[in-house]
Amino acid sequence: MAGKLTYTEAELVTDHEYAQDHVVLGERLHGGFLADGSYQPPRALVREVALDAWETALHERGGAPFGATADLLEGLRMPTAEQQLVLLRNGLGQSFWNSLTIIGKIEARGRLLAEMTFPDLQSVIVEDISEMAIGHLNKGLLLAHGLDEGGQPAEGIGGHDAMWFAARDLAFGPGAYPDVEPPENIGREDAGTRHVPEVPPEIEGMVSFLANLLIIEFRAELGFADTQQILRTPDVFTDRRADAELAAEIVERIRIDEAIHVRSLNIYLGEMRSVSFRTLDGGTVSGADLIDRFWSGLVEWATVQQPKLAAAEQQKVLHDRIAEHAEPDRVLAAFEAAA
Repeated sequence: MAGKLTYTEAELVTDHEYAQDHVVLGERLHGGFLADGSYQPPRALVREVALDAWETALHERGGAPFGATADLLEGLRMPTAEQQLVLLRNGLGQSFWNSLTIIGKIEARGRLLAEMTFPDLQSVIVEDISEMAIGHLNKGLLLAHGLDEGGQPAEGIGGHDAMWFAARDLAFGPGAYPDVEPPENIGREDAGTRHVPEVPPEIEGMVSFLANLLIIEFRAELGFADTQQILRTPDVFTDRRADAELAAEIVERIRIDEAIHVRSLNIYLGEMRSVSFRTLDGGTVSGADLIDRFWSGLVEWATVQQPKLAAAEQQKVLHDRIAEHAEPDRVLAAFEAAA
């Protein structure tokens, strides 16, 4: 049986009682450590209980969380972890530095979730959603997600952005390479195309936002293991080995936090699939039809189109960087062999 199904914003952003704060390089980061020394994510005391209840209720209604996993993005990646290691072993660390910096800055963008008000889904959904997760998006869930990503700067508490920068600076030392900015748009470039025109554009925009966010979370999830592998490889960062090991542990803490985000998004999309949406012409459309139709186009972009474009762009950048090495032919041969 599902437990309590309605929650206040205050409940959904409540932290555990930490025995020790999460502090790295003198900076207070979110989350903390319980008495047994285990890391505990922020804002999870009630949020995880609520997700359990909403998932149970979804199953009891005959539905299920959205079935997508990060596995769908496995495939073409440039550079691979082994290629990054080739670069690092040859004194070409800028690619890995840039990667950690860009991830941190993308995470910082996620704070907008804490500042946005999403459309009222109840106005276009036939069923009562007050006891569903999607009925709590503007009641604490998206606020918690945004604070996880971008922290609480006014309170001096860093989120995932600060955690990625801390991991980078532990491994390389601060300022090892010039700053770098991420691309302006990391989601699907829809260019205003309507994929589910039966519903108001702001509702399609919300579905698009959540589905693209799940893809972004999947992409990050795949990068966690590679990043940790690189940081834990004994013959790189040899003069900062203990710091690099701590950096890998910080990535593990981010990984623990992000598991809540992936689970949440799968529940949101699963709930949307289980209901009926009112259409602009006065009829209804099943949420499953609406979500699945949008998702299929998004997956085509995320698994076929975008990886090819990103790999081609990265290949040129990295080949140009290798060309500046004192032994470019040797390094390039090793780099290509590690593809």
